[in-house]
Amino acid sequence: MSQTPPDPTRPTGRRGKGFRPAASLLAARVQKAAEGRGFAVSRLLTHWPEIVGADLAAVTRPVRISHGRGAFGATLTLLTTGPMAPMVEMRLPELRDKVNACYGYNAIQRVTLTQTAAQGFAEGQASFAHRPKAAPLPDPAMRTKAAEIAAQFTDPTLAEAMARLALNVSGRNKTKTLKG
Repeated sequence: MSQTPPDPTRPTGRRGKGFRPAASLLAARVQKAAEGRGFAVSRLLTHWPEIVGADLAAVTRPVRISHGRGAFGATLTLLTTGPMAPMVEMRLPELRDKVNACYGYNAIQRVTLTQTAAQGFAEGQASFAHRPKAAPLPDPAMRTKAAEIAAQFTDPTLAEAMARLALNVSGRNKTKTLKG
């Protein structure tokens, strides 16, 4: 009767010790789904805005990585909208360099654009996050009052921080009175 050695990845006993983060519970499933699309490194999917930048991430999404037979390097397919495709195409060399920096070597040779996902039209509808609207400028009376408060401090950094604090507090009080 030979016993098999215990699996170091399985928790011992009925449950693991303490709480585990939700990300650790889903990591294996996300990795398996990503590998099905050719993504050996799921970080490319999960951290897309940090890798390529917020402006490119707002109009693109990685769909698939395909490896050609006998060819060195892979092809990354990106989903984008029709009007943004020419703008993204101009930045493909920069985008490829950023993705290769994520991998740590020259893994991606080509980047292609598509306006529908590889599975079909229902899953491939591109809807990307839009940039948030800029906050409205405070009225001149609030800015004057904030400047008066900031003038009381000799340190310019502290004065600027106090002026921002005064604007934030006066903006909150104004929204509370409008809602109430």
